[in-house]
Amino acid sequence: MATTSIEWTDCTWNALTGCTKISPGCANCYAERMSKRLKLMGQLNYRNEFKLSLHPHMLDLPLKWKTPKKIFVNSMSDLYHKDVPEEFIRRVFGTMVKADWHQYQILTKRADRLEELSPRLPWAPHIWQGVSVETADYTFRIDHLRRTAAHVKFLSVEPLLGPIPDLDLDGIHWVIVGGESGPGCRPMETDWVAQIRASCERQGVPMFFKQTGEKLARRLKLKSKKGGDAAELPEELRVRQFPLAVIEPGA
Repeated sequence: MATTSIEWTDCTWNALTGCTKISPGCANCYAERMSKRLKLMGQLNYRNEFKLSLHPHMLDLPLKWKTPKKIFVNSMSDLYHKDVPEEFIRRVFGTMVKADWHQYQILTKRADRLEELSPRLPWAPHIWQGVSVETADYTFRIDHLRRTAAHVKFLSVEPLLGPIPDLDLDGIHWVIVGGESGPGCRPMETDWVAQIRASCERQGVPMFFKQTGEKLARRLKLKSKKGGDAAELPEELRVRQFPLAVIEPGA
């Protein structure tokens, strides 16, 4: 099991690794940096570093985890990358359907391929699907997501790189928001978060604020480097809501 410090999930499952960059949110990809480190550490799944690689031996891993968990699917890749065969995607879904005591959180920037494949995938209520939206220029991904058969649809507005006023959340069940950290990180403004929070509150959609990112954390004089300690966040940023019923730690 790959544990994680990501606050909105319990662990990660990577049946494929590696990716290619397609939008501004990819510029400082944490998975690319981590892949280089894992290769140096001798991790066999990262021997190709960040080149897209399929790992069939990882497909059944969630079946071995008997305690229910929230699982972030492919934190080190994108399940709907154009070079991932549909048959392999269906095998990932097959495992999720079988291991139905977990909740799965899939996140993609390839929303167009997600929509195209959606009618042929075995969606179930415990399989959540999200898209990344880093600026107002990429809200079109939400329209692709709306047209899928996913039961729970969510947005990852991270890294938030600009204002997204009047965010239309029709058909969306959850919004995650966060700033960028790591080398070359770009700043986030609290006003941008306030806009999204107002949209969520107005439309009755739960919001999870993950972190300020390093630059805003320094400006706010926070102790945590990434600004992810909820206890020290300003009141307007201290919101960590989940949609519907979620698996509780230790359940």
